[in-house]
Amino acid sequence: MAYDLKNVFYLDTSALVTAATTGDGTAQLDLSAYIDPIGTRRSKGTGLAIYRAHINVSGMTVAGGASSSPVDPTDVGVMSIGLVAGLGLGDNATGAIGLAADVFTNTNNLLVASSQYYAPGSNASSAGNFMTVEPSDDVPYVIVRDNVCLAYDVLDAFAGGATISVRLECAQIPLDQATLNQLLRTQTV
Repeated sequence: MAYDLKNVFYLDTSALVTAATTGDGTAQLDLSAYIDPIGTRRSKGTGLAIYRAHINVSGMTVAGGASSSPVDPTDVGVMSIGLVAGLGLGDNATGAIGLAADVFTNTNNLLVASSQYYAPGSNASSAGNFMTVEPSDDVPYVIVRDNVCLAYDVLDAFAGGATISVRLECAQIPLDQATLNQLLRTQTV
């Protein structure tokens, strides 16, 4: 299916990074309404093609809620961020879980997109958000599992916390049985 205005729609989710805390956290996005890996006799299975993943990191409000303000310029927080197909861990606060060591690496078949974020105070030469893996318009990542998790690993704590948000440009696409079987095999945890 072509990447065009007629077929593409947006999905989004966000996660709140707990202030002064390190470790892993997740926010799960339920995709069951968009995916049908079984299909019926005459209809093909359906997958969710992710063409682009826009990841943003912003600060927190005084009350600890999501904000669109920048991360404080003196904050030294550093984290890895990834969008992982079929991870199925639900919503977990910072430090509440442990992720596999390779969850954010290019060798992880479930990794849809990933980024490294360095807060302004961490190191002036490396501050910013750097995409390391991302799908493309020509070769989207096709999810055939019923969820995707926005996962993160905080190495250096954010003094005031942070908000991670992701917007996905996606489309439902039909899949022939051979392609569907291959995707189901590669998207196992």
